[in-house]
Amino acid sequence: MRSFSVARRALLVAGLACAAGAVHAQGAIKIGEINSYKAQPAFLGPYKKGMELAVAEVNSAGGINGRKLELVVRDDNGNPGDAVRAADELLAREKVDVLMGSFLSHVGLALTDFAKQKKVFFLAAEPLTDKIVWENGNRYTFRLRASTYMQVAMLVPEAAAVKKKRWAIVYPNYEYGQSAAATFKKLLKAAQPDVEFVAEQAPPLGKVDAGSVVQALADAKPDAIFNVLFAADLARLVREGNTRGLFKGREVVSLLTGEPEYLDPLKGEAPVGWIVTGYPWYAIQTAEHQAFLKAYKERFNDHPRLGSVVGYTAIQSLAAGLRKAGGSDTEKLIAAFKGLEVTSPFGPIRYRTEDHQSTMGTFVGRTRLQNGTGVMSDFRYLDGARFQQSADEVRKLRAAD
Repeated sequence: MRSFSVARRALLVAGLACAAGAVHAQGAIKIGEINSYKAQPAFLGPYKKGMELAVAEVNSAGGINGRKLELVVRDDNGNPGDAVRAADELLAREKVDVLMGSFLSHVGLALTDFAKQKKVFFLAAEPLTDKIVWENGNRYTFRLRASTYMQVAMLVPEAAAVKKKRWAIVYPNYEYGQSAAATFKKLLKAAQPDVEFVAEQAPPLGKVDAGSVVQALADAKPDAIFNVLFAADLARLVREGNTRGLFKGREVVSLLTGEPEYLDPLKGEAPVGWIVTGYPWYAIQTAEHQAFLKAYKERFNDHPRLGSVVGYTAIQSLAAGLRKAGGSDTEKLIAAFKGLEVTSPFGPIRYRTEDHQSTMGTFVGRTRLQNGTGVMSDFRYLDGARFQQSADEVRKLRAAD
């Protein structure tokens, strides 16, 4: 009897252990998402909705091999130190399987380095700095959105086509703005050797003194202006520039300005005739985008912004990678993301093996007013694959990887 009882207990313990293992195997795959929600709400509010839509779609379709996705979100306050502390807490306390997110370039670089140090998979969804996939690139970090270099390279042929000699530049004084200005000068000089850069204004991010900046630009008497300011800084520049006539008779080439996050709040003050990158959600007729637009409107009773597309595609990218890897093992996920193909609202994209950069592109067109609101017209989608560095060049740029 005693031996029978011991045997029963052993079987019971073994059964409980198996059950616990099964529950663990079927537990949610936890995604640790870190972003500047308070600092950049215009972009990141829609971004979060895009993520939520994608998570709901993945989970309703059975998840990843029966495991649901779970978002665990943290705010980085637009600060690299806070971002790293949040990432550390997500790994140590929340036991997340992967990291993703970041908006500001200097924050994205901090998380890129953190991923390398901790050997954890990190999908940089939005930060645009080229260093994330070039000088500071590492095997643990992949990036979704078209980089600074790619978006500037898309605009330079348009800038060269207007045949203006004297250019002024205005950009936010941090990694993204500095990189965009330097790339624009380099590429435009190559396309138009006689170009002159007659003024450069670099106000602190979020703290532009629009009056003095506009006056300095006007004093230089440029033929054209390249603008990199966005969000509230862009609004202040546009309003002050309109008041003082800065843009009258001048061509303006502007990064990000066609994104509804930044164009919509300007309403009737929106600039007219600017050459911009952006997202004309109201006029994209592809099947992929129409399906996304319908699902987004039904869920949120609102139209998407570019942040919505980025958040949605970031989650769909992770889901595709996790399926291909058969789970969240870091090494298997890294291997799965190399050459990974994903269907996005903009069409098929691929994560390059060379630099872990996706081929997601963007739309280029001109701004105009329609019913008292700024929109993009005469636009076309430019595939990011056409504006990326060659494999040989990438090997030089990622020499430390």
